[in-house]
Amino acid sequence: MAIMFIMELMYTAPIEDVEEAMDAHIAWLDEYYASGVFLASGRKVPREGGVILARGVSRAEVEQIAAGDPFVLAGVCEYRITEFIASKTSAGLTEVRESLPS
Repeated sequence: MAIMFIMELMYTAPIEDVEEAMDAHIAWLDEYYASGVFLASGRKVPREGGVILARGVSRAEVEQIAAGDPFVLAGVCEYRITEFIASKTSAGLTEVRESLPS
């Protein structure tokens, strides 16, 4: 079963400090999109952090991925990771749909 994760970023520093690490953060995102781990990402509204939807890795791996985010390394965000089973999806996301364990 390929568990999915909601990786919620919460900024811990002023937005100006976040912006300084943005290019490195985007390059980090691109790496995990290329590997197929990240499915979607974006800013929260209001801009107090962000959200990443990830799959195909273990809980330990997703925690390690989050720890390597340039935002974390720069000390401008923290993560809250929620594991879930995508048992219902839109037609465009049927490839990530899972069955609930019995």
